[in-house]
Amino acid sequence: MENTEKKVLLSIQNLDVVFGRGKKTFKAVDNVSFDIYKGETLSLVGESGSGKTTIGRAIIRINPCSAGAIYYDGKKISGKLSRKEDREVIRKIQMIFQDPAASLNERATIEYIISEGLYNFHLYKDEKDRIAKIENVVKEVGLLPEHLTRYPHEFSGGQRQRVGMARSFVMEPEFIVADEPISALDVSIRAQVLNLMKKFQQERGLTYLFIAHDLSIVRFISDRIVVIYKGKIMEIAETEELFAFPLHPYTKSLISAIPIPDPKIEKEKKLFIYDKSLHDYSKEQPELVDIGNGHMVYGSPSEIAKYKKIRFG
Repeated sequence: MENTEKKVLLSIQNLDVVFGRGKKTFKAVDNVSFDIYKGETLSLVGESGSGKTTIGRAIIRINPCSAGAIYYDGKKISGKLSRKEDREVIRKIQMIFQDPAASLNERATIEYIISEGLYNFHLYKDEKDRIAKIENVVKEVGLLPEHLTRYPHEFSGGQRQRVGMARSFVMEPEFIVADEPISALDVSIRAQVLNLMKKFQQERGLTYLFIAHDLSIVRFISDRIVVIYKGKIMEIAETEELFAFPLHPYTKSLISAIPIPDPKIEKEKKLFIYDKSLHDYSKEQPELVDIGNGHMVYGSPSEIAKYKKIRFG
């Protein structure tokens, strides 16, 4: 999907997120900046503990920013907001969580779980309208109206994730943070959930931040990919560009970990292990640089020169 007039919907600028105090501080996100364009799917990829979920939670205002700022549609949404602005952010930006079991209230019926946002924001004219909205969204995510009276424990993981999606979509958001929404699901269900997300995106013009640790999944759904390692961005590029020319050694290690369907080739494949001692930053400071073609790589000036040569010859 080519974005002709690219409108920045969400902008993260020099974001730091620090946990703990005093000697026990831990910087989970370190000076991160990137933009997400309206209507695109941007994937944030990195191993566990790289800070990707922390960024997602900072966008929906669960994690406070220690430095930097987050802008949505040109307005700053990090830091203190009035109640009215806060409610507006919650309505426009929704999150689909990784664990469909933990994110649903076990004591509530599916109808109540999906209606909660509608109740809180009074997004319906009358009872008839509320029920119509719920039945509609339930059908759209592939569940049945009779499921509404049941409880989460009566459903499989894939069905629960659909409930979680219905809860987000019923709010008619513009932007969705999808935090590893398929990693807890069976492989056979994953494609269905991804197709569902794609369908909603096309029909409603949604924008996604898709958080994942697996590059093979994001290849088929992302317009652009941001690779993050230990709280810092290593590389940003359009999906096909990244797969054709992975420049940062960490990106290469993630790509080399993707399983190959052919067992013979898979067996002979060489895994590329990332070793951060490859970099010598004692004399030159690294930074995230656009080397052309919208491809950004983190490195020192001499590394950047090397990457440019690999990419453009």
